[in-house]
Amino acid sequence: MLHVLLHMARHASPMTSEQIAAMLRTNAVVVRRTMAGLRDAGYVSATRGHGGGWEIACDLDQVSLLDVHRAVGGNRLFALGHEHDNPDCGVERVVNAAIDDALQQAEALLLARLGEVSLADLAADFDALCESGGWKRRTARAHLP
Repeated sequence: MLHVLLHMARHASPMTSEQIAAMLRTNAVVVRRTMAGLRDAGYVSATRGHGGGWEIACDLDQVSLLDVHRAVGGNRLFALGHEHDNPDCGVERVVNAAIDDALQQAEALLLARLGEVSLADLAADFDALCESGGWKRRTARAHLP
């Protein structure tokens, strides 16, 4: 959804669920379900009818990647874990303990880093990329930095 949020921040008009779905190569229903979490968090808003769609509704400086992760229902960061939990096997207990410890440390590091990066940071990096590559950048919304 970070991809979508950055496009929305640089798009001159609201984006429909269908437009976003085409960009992500998914179904508009999936988009609406995911965007609902972002709307509930106050990061986007939606207007109905002709000319309506999804728009950024927040200050990009105030929203971190961690905020977005939480808003879209991100629970687990890693898909690694125990395939079989057999507490009677000493080897498995030792291996699982080592994996659990490593995953907890990695998750703490990743969550901290996600909390340090704002949507505004990504937007600035995108703008710099556009300028260095000679690409045209779409005009940002008037209420965004």
